[in-house]
Amino acid sequence: MRVCVVGGGKVGFYLSKTLMEHGHEPIIIEIDEHTCARLADSLDFPVVHGDGTLVEILELAKIGSCQALIGVTGRDESNLIACQLAKKVFGVKKTVARVNNPKNARVLKALGVDIAVSSTDNIAHLIEREVETDAIHHLLSIAGGDAALTEVLLPEDFKYAGRTLAELDIPHEVVIVFLTRGQELIIPRGNTTLQGGDKVVCVARNTAFHDLAKKWDLQEHQ
Repeated sequence: MRVCVVGGGKVGFYLSKTLMEHGHEPIIIEIDEHTCARLADSLDFPVVHGDGTLVEILELAKIGSCQALIGVTGRDESNLIACQLAKKVFGVKKTVARVNNPKNARVLKALGVDIAVSSTDNIAHLIEREVETDAIHHLLSIAGGDAALTEVLLPEDFKYAGRTLAELDIPHEVVIVFLTRGQELIIPRGNTTLQGGDKVVCVARNTAFHDLAKKWDLQEHQ
């Protein structure tokens, strides 16, 4: 897959190298002349000097032949514009933008960016899921990283053991998919009870895991 990376800083540099190692064909657009020269000397793929928010520079990078554009500059506005031009003008199928200010993530998605990646948010969610309690285990990121398939291991002394799902306080952004009890697979219903030792697999927005841990008193089991 041919991928255009806008921004040749550390993130763009290592991202492009990783893409190449995985068999893709990256091309970098970098606005700073000295950085561009350094990249050209150390990388075995094309580096274009210019502003990735300009149509003529994207054309120079042959963006029309790329299947994806990834904006990783230090400016959210630049990443947004590059993604919008790639999709609307050149018909690039997938656009990804690095978000430096987490508050801009929803805005970028609303304005047409397919995936907005906030390292700050990702670290915060990782802390909430993996550090705050060891009962919650991330299995798979979905919806562009906004949500996850997660396994919740209920402690043997689970405070709400014996209560049904209908009786439990479950955040509205959490959906229980199934649970296992020993070797038994249980498809949940409202009258399904939870027991200590159960493994509950659910789909939820990243922001909901903290609420789930708090409502089910899982924070006590760190």
